[in-house]
Formats: sequence, C-alpha cells, structure tokens
Amino acid sequence: MFAAIGLAVLLIMVFGGFMITGGDITPVLHAVPHEMMIIGGAAVGATIAGNSMPQLKALGSAFGKVFKGPTYQKKDFLDLIFLVSRLMKMMRADGPVAVEPHIEDPKSSAIFAEYPQLLKDPTLIHLICDSLRLVVISSGNLDAHAVEDVMDNALKTHHHESMQPADAMQTLADALPALGIVAAVLGVVKTMGAIDQPPAILGAMIGSALVGTFLGVLLAYGIVAPFANRAKQVIEEDGAIYQVAKQIIIASLHGHPLPLVIEAARSGISHLKQPSFAEVFDGVRGR
Repeated sequence: MFAAIGLAVLLIMVFGGFMITGGDITPVLHAVPHEMMIIGGAAVGATIAGNSMPQLKALGSAFGKVFKGPTYQKKDFLDLIFLVSRLMKMMRADGPVAVEPHIEDPKSSAIFAEYPQLLKDPTLIHLICDSLRLVVISSGNLDAHAVEDVMDNALKTHHHESMQPADAMQTLADALPALGIVAAVLGVVKTMGAIDQPPAILGAMIGSALVGTFLGVLLAYGIVAPFANRAKQVIEEDGAIYQVAKQIIIASLHGHPLPLVIEAARSGISHLKQPSFAEVFDGVRGR
C-alpha cells in the first residue's frame, strides 16, 4: 500500500514539478521508452548474469514483499507461542516420545492443524520440529545450550539467505546511475554522428541523451534503493517469528517458569505486534 502511494507521489512530484516550472514533458516521454530499453535491458541482463535461478525467483518475491508487507501479524505471533508452548508442555508432562508423531509429520498433526497459517512456512515448521527432534532422540537429556547453538546456526543461515534478494536489489540500485550514463553516452555518440543537423534537432537529441542519466538516477535513488530498504525491513519483521520459537523452546528446556517463558517469547516481538502478557498467559493456560 505505502510503496504504491510513495511511487505515485514520487512520479507526480518529479514530472509535475517539471511541467509546472515550464518544462515540456513531450520530449521526455518520447525518449523514455528508448532509454528505458537500454537501461532496463542492461539492468535485467546484469541481474541475470549475477544470480542463479533460485536467487532470481527470490528477487521477484522480494519485490512482492515491498507491496504486500510483512506476512506475520499479532495473531500469528500469538498462535506460534500457543503452538510451541503446547508441544513443550506435552514433552514435559508425557515425555519426549509423546511429541514424536507431531514433529515427524506436522501436516498430519492435530496440534499443527490448528495453526494453518504457520504450517505454510516450511522454514518455521522445520526449525520447531528439527529442534525438538534432537530432544526426542536424546530422550530429553540434551543440554539446552547445545540446542540453542544448533538453532542459532539455523537462524543465521536462514537470515543470510533471506537477505540475499534485498542485497541484490541494492546492488541493482547502485548500478543504475552508471547504466543511465551508458544510455546517455550512446545518445551523445548518436548526436555526434548527426553533427551536421540544425541546432533544433541536435538540441532534441542531446536532451534525449540526458534523459538516460535522469532515468538512471531516478530509478536508483527514487525507486529501487527505497524498495531494497523496505524489503530488508519486511524480512527483518518476518524473521522475528523464528526468534520467538527459539526463545520458547530454549527457555522451556532450561526449566524456566511459565511467566519467564512468556517474557522470553514476547521480548523478541516489535511493540506494534507484541501481545500483552495477559493475552499470552491466558491463552497458554487455556483460558
């Protein structure tokens, strides 16, 4: 929503300001398709050359995140706390073997089935199930710090992979001004080849060449770089849910009382989405 609004404001202010000050928008609009073909084509080609197919798909997904925003809202964080708390409670009450059917096949689990939104995230489900599987295999005798180290490594790897599309987007933003110069230089070369033409024609050709530089800078600093920044924000916000799952599991394995487990979970959630202590406490206790 805000990305679309910001993009509209950007275009209206830039081109509207140009027209209000007496600029003729017609030559600019005439040059835009040709300059965009050069700049956009070079940008797409360079991006394809510098990334693998999975990374290109992730890059497209990152552009989608800019407009869709974060996946997880307050209810999803609450659901995660309830889900993991139920699994840890079952493990404490009935032993590690009791949770084994649920973590081995979460899609068939009655507990996981109550949280369909969370089931859509394979990374989150694998993080929960793989971590608890370690405890089950060790018959509950595994040191909590060892589990925490494994989860930290998994989260570090996931965060690095999640950030790659946003980093690629930022790299593209950094390259666009130079690609705009490439388009402008080609326009100048074209102008030099027609140096015998009247000044009016040469002026139009030079103006068209300068549109290339203008577009490169506008795309870089007005669109792609802000999109890259927003993509990073969304990835960071969605990544908080993995930290919440980790905190609940580790705090429970340490044998901390329920209030401390709840605070360990809530502490990693942003204030805008953070549920109150009472919401979590009552929900965990089944009220």
